[in-house]
Amino acid sequence: MSEFRFYSKLDLTILLGKKAKNARQLLEEMKVVPDSSIYYHTHRFLHLHHYITPQLPNDFAQWAFNSLNDDVLGEQLASIDVVQHETIKELRERFIEVVGNHLGSNGNKLEAPPGEEFYFLGCQTFVFPTEHVVNDLREFLSVLEHVTINSLYHHMFDAKLRLGRGENDFSAWFRGLGKTELADEVKKLDPYAHTLEGLRKRITVAVRRYD
Repeated sequence: MSEFRFYSKLDLTILLGKKAKNARQLLEEMKVVPDSSIYYHTHRFLHLHHYITPQLPNDFAQWAFNSLNDDVLGEQLASIDVVQHETIKELRERFIEVVGNHLGSNGNKLEAPPGEEFYFLGCQTFVFPTEHVVNDLREFLSVLEHVTINSLYHHMFDAKLRLGRGENDFSAWFRGLGKTELADEVKKLDPYAHTLEGLRKRITVAVRRYD
């Protein structure tokens, strides 16, 4: 498993025709929307605004704060750590649990104003190979510096959660090279603690220590 090929991706946003004006409707739609919607609403901000660190790590929390004016629910949704979840199924179940518990304690009193409902979106992703193929850590570093944000995002986030591989592609490759400590270090990086460019730098620093 010495060879690693970098891939990149393009996303097409899809309007699902589902919306919620209160927490109960949000909960019911969370149960049935496709996996791509859960993934979209928990990772879109990080991808689109890769040059800043997001203050609210998912769209559900942002809507609860800004449109529903439910600070308690907003804080609970914002506290969900997506790094701890290996699959979208687990992530969905965690969101359902949080909203369900909130409804059990606080009822269904608040509603978003007309025009500020939560609209569920999804995405269709197109993945394609790049020309970059590396065989060792030194080559990896030289390419990592130049690959696009889309490529970095695909290997660090899509691979782990959307594709259900359990860990990011970089960590899996490092592990195959016998670099277990490096693999574990990169796997533990918090995607919401860094911008994507900051994440690129953190990976670079880690790899240099083991090269």
